Order: sequence, then C-alpha cells, then structure tokens
Amino acid sequence: MKIAIIHDWLVTNAGAEKVLRAILEVYPDADIFSIVDFLSGKERNEVLIGKQTTTSFIQHLPSARKHFRNYLPLFPKAIESFDLSAYDLIISSSWAFAKGVKTGKHQIHICYCHTPIRYAWDLYDEYTSDLKQPKKFLVQQVLKSIRKWDLETSKNVTNYIANSTLVQDRIRKTYGRNSTVVHPPVDTSAFTLNDQKENFYFTASRLVPYKKIKLIVEAFNLSGKPLVVAGSGEELKEIKSIAKSNITVLGYVDDETMRSHMQRARAFVFAALEDFGIIPVEAMACGTPVIAYGKGGILDTVIDEKTGVFFDQQNTESINKAVEKFETLSFDHQAISRHAQKFSTQVFKTKLKKYIDECLTHTGI
Repeated sequence: MKIAIIHDWLVTNAGAEKVLRAILEVYPDADIFSIVDFLSGKERNEVLIGKQTTTSFIQHLPSARKHFRNYLPLFPKAIESFDLSAYDLIISSSWAFAKGVKTGKHQIHICYCHTPIRYAWDLYDEYTSDLKQPKKFLVQQVLKSIRKWDLETSKNVTNYIANSTLVQDRIRKTYGRNSTVVHPPVDTSAFTLNDQKENFYFTASRLVPYKKIKLIVEAFNLSGKPLVVAGSGEELKEIKSIAKSNITVLGYVDDETMRSHMQRARAFVFAALEDFGIIPVEAMACGTPVIAYGKGGILDTVIDEKTGVFFDQQNTESINKAVEKFETLSFDHQAISRHAQKFSTQVFKTKLKKYIDECLTHTGI
C-alpha cells in the first residue's frame, strides 16, 4: 500500500509538526508533500526523520522563504497541484489547506484536522476588522473565495480525525461532518514526576497577546504571590516592565530549565484559549497541577479539582479566585502524572493506527 502524507507548510518545529513526526513514525515509508519546505537540517531530523518532501510551485516563487504567506491566494491551487494518483492512502495533517488535495474515488483520504482554517471561519472578524481599505476589501474577497473552496474540498475527505472535542465541534459546524477525536502526541517521557513542590507558580509560552501571559502577570501583581515566567516574544519587554518584585521573568529558557521549573512549581498557570494545549499536559506529566481558563481544548486534558482548577473568565479577578481555591485543595501528584500519560506519543500512535486500520478495513483497501 502506497501512502502519502500532506502537511500545510514546513517552516518550523511546532505542535502540528510534532503530530507529523508521530504520523511518520507510524508510517515511515510514506512520501511527504507540503506547499513549502524551509526546514533547517536540524529541524528536518527532528520533524521528518531526515526525509525529503515534494513541494509545490510556491517553493520557487520570489521571496518565498521569508514571505511565502503573501502567496495565500495561490495556496488552494498549490495544494491541488500535487499528483497523488499513485497512492492508496492519503493522510493530511491540516490546519489550513492540506485537506484540499485532489484524490480519486478509489483512494481513502484521512484528514487529521488541527482546526478548519481559522482566519476564514471563526477568527474571520478578528483578522479583518482592523484592516484599512482597500486592503480590507481585497482580503475579504480572498477569504470569501477560500471559504467556498474549503467547503467544496471538505467533501473529498473520507474520514476526519479531530485533535480535540473543540475542533470536533468546529468540523461539525463548518463542514457538516462527523469526526473522531485523537488527541495530539505529547512527549510525556521528557517531563518526569517530581512530588516535592516549591512555593512558586509557573507559566511559560510565546509572549504574544493571545497567550495571555501579560494577564497572568497582572493577576499576580495584585495577589503578590510568587510567579516565574518563561518565554520570549513581542510582549517580553512590556511584561518585564510591569512585573513587580514577586514575579521573576526569565525570558527564553532551554529545555532543561523549562523542565526543572515545571517539576518544582506549585502549579502551572494557563490563561489561553487553545484548540488543545500541549504545555499543560507537560506540566501534569511532572505531577504539577494546572490552573487554567476552563474553555477550549483544556477541557479534554485537565480535570477540575483533580488535576487542576479552572477559572471561567480571562481577567485578573477570575485568575486570583482560582489560585485562592487551588490553595484550599490537596492534589495527588502521582495521580496527576499518571493522568498525563493518556496523552503520550505512544498512545497517539496506537489510537491513530487503530482508527486508520478500521477505516481501511471498511473500505476494503
């Protein structure tokens, strides 16, 4: 059986690429296709196990390496340009365009959907509201065309896999299709249990607005409780400037420093709305409870008052009330670590292969 794996684009090693790596470990002989591939040698080994990809014509367009997203209107044509006629099974790893590849009626196409295209659907207003004319009009027309294409190509997918119940709901609302949830792989083996906790809270992320790290800092400014912040990004300078003496802002840290803080922290604080959220699972693998905004993918991973505590609004008062509630509870750190193993890379690979095998059996391939 010949297998093709389609990934939107390869420019960094982030969450979707960790999913791709795990899929490749299940199907090591598969061929890989992507709109562009600008991975470094180190990233190629980490993501693709050294394999090469087949890329689209966008790979060779002017300034594509730095500005390939400027060719967004061409992405549907680029993904449809791949000739997959020789393959029996197509697996797309898609948060944007990969699921739109052309397939034949005798092929099976399984889409691992990280989310439907967010800037064309649920984040459309957020992406377009602040644009000035005439750019706003042009972007709206492009996204209108992409929405139409996205709906049409959604019918060509044989089966959908969603990365969380939140995304499962989006797939149902956007495409009118059912899906099976298989949570993304988390390298829980790299985050080992430590049940000797110290008296500080920890948060870590890229320091960009939607991650809400600044909000967490503002909440701990008010409470005066000890907080350690790790991560770099556009908000780093501002976060350093507002952080009071009870808050330590580390900036970028290496993996070992990250693990050490995860293991020793009293709790990990997470205020973003994410489709899944890998880093809270890493914290739980260390036996560390999670204080989190109780919406989105976090509802699939954290159990309120068992492996963490939820707050219901993204504001300082709600965060601080959750921290106060957390301090009245006791947690079984070993049980929290065991719970995190449900989201391990091996569990992902086992569930993925079992589901795809069932799909192949039903179609007779």
